[in-house]
Amino acid sequence: MPAPVNVIVGKEGLLIDRARLAIIAAVRRSAATAGDPDGRAVPITDLRGGDVTTTELVELLSPSLFGEDRIIVLTDCDAAGKEPADLIVQAAADPAPGITLILQHSGEGRQKKMVAELRKTGAQLFEAHPVKRGQLPEFVRGEFQSHRLRVSPDVIDALLDSVGSDLRELATAVSQLVSDTGGNVTVDAVRTYYGRTAEVSGFEVAELALTGRGSEALALARRAMQLGVPHVLLASALSGMVGDVARLHAARGVSNRDAGRYGMPPWKLEKTHRLASRWSTPAIAQAAQIIAELDAGVKGWAADPEYAVEKAVVDIAALATSSHRR
Repeated sequence: MPAPVNVIVGKEGLLIDRARLAIIAAVRRSAATAGDPDGRAVPITDLRGGDVTTTELVELLSPSLFGEDRIIVLTDCDAAGKEPADLIVQAAADPAPGITLILQHSGEGRQKKMVAELRKTGAQLFEAHPVKRGQLPEFVRGEFQSHRLRVSPDVIDALLDSVGSDLRELATAVSQLVSDTGGNVTVDAVRTYYGRTAEVSGFEVAELALTGRGSEALALARRAMQLGVPHVLLASALSGMVGDVARLHAARGVSNRDAGRYGMPPWKLEKTHRLASRWSTPAIAQAAQIIAELDAGVKGWAADPEYAVEKAVVDIAALATSSHRR
């Protein structure tokens, strides 16, 4: 049986939609009868919190004569006026029989305190905050697991590089890949379906450079800049990976338990540690100097920031190649 009051907090569209649909499905299952096995007869009223009036709310939230099941969805509650917001909180504290409230709130705005007030009423909270870039691999892994499929980290990386960071597009891509490949999802399958990249990743440029694949790194860096990826972001990706390699270079061995200390998911920690072990201490020091010059270059010291990025990519790749040969 779903909770009578449900609050979806956040601004991530896919997660909001999933939470709302799950609540509605649960209400319909509990309301199913022999004549309506899917509970489709349960009415749904959908209003924007920023537009609804106090009069409309009073009418909506009042108990019906026979307490029939009904669902009331109020979106953008963060934009509600003071009186409607107060009325929503009052209704959440003592919902009328038969009513299931679904309240969507960004967690921000002029009614930010409303979330805390709704929490105090005992409402069921659903988190729908945007997923940070570092959390995207875990999101993609979870999508595959929802299809009862486990994939390698390389497949996850390839999908993120090819599709980008939009959760809805990623979820659709996972579903399509699982369906069309019969569950045999490989890196090649990802590249076949989605091409090289839709949102060129600075992190992929950095990885290619630090593994000594200079021509590929340079080509991808140029493509990224053609697509409008800021020079600063490419420089940041290179700087971040050089920094990770420097931190892990002296580590004799790492395990999954060290992931939190290094601020990386376990698969990335293992991958970066393998890469770091191939770099020499002098090469890392030179790479750090290249990064310092690049940072200054993209922040205004270089006449041509694009050339500064290209030079750094080529120089780091050359360092990687010479270091790996030792």
